[in-house]
Amino acid sequence: MKKIAVLVEKLYEEVELLYPYYRLMEEGYEVHLVGTEKDKVYIGKSGSYPVKSTHASKDIDAKDYEMVVIPGGYSPDHMRRCEATLSFVKELDRAQKPIAAICHGPWMLASSCDIKGKKVTAVKSIKDDLINAGAKFVDEEVVVDGNIITSRSPKDMVPWTKAILKALK
Repeated sequence: MKKIAVLVEKLYEEVELLYPYYRLMEEGYEVHLVGTEKDKVYIGKSGSYPVKSTHASKDIDAKDYEMVVIPGGYSPDHMRRCEATLSFVKELDRAQKPIAAICHGPWMLASSCDIKGKKVTAVKSIKDDLINAGAKFVDEEVVVDGNIITSRSPKDMVPWTKAILKALK
């Protein structure tokens, strides 16, 4: 069974984590909630749907995963403070495995992936960060460039999740 990592940290955007999490499980994938700590309860932006991590980024190996999903909210700013989380995403990128990021999620791409010349999208407030990392920023609902799959916001959940599922086929 293919394993998928969904990254989690405090202040995640609930729908951006939960929608792909359940859709991937529905499709038969083994989905792990990977935090900076194992068995920690993380609270999202609204506080309505806390989730408990199943794994810590320091305890997993990118070779064991087919994809990583990076939800937005303000969690990516906390994720990128953890060297193990950055290394995990960086290794997936080196292996050209799919990396899906939405909203503020592409902050992780700027911190851990080679996005020079890659076409990406995100929430407009991090546009400058992505451009400064060498990416070509566009305002589109979903952008796939190589192994990188990006979207702007919760309103793009359906096309983003469809692109995620397509990348895994």
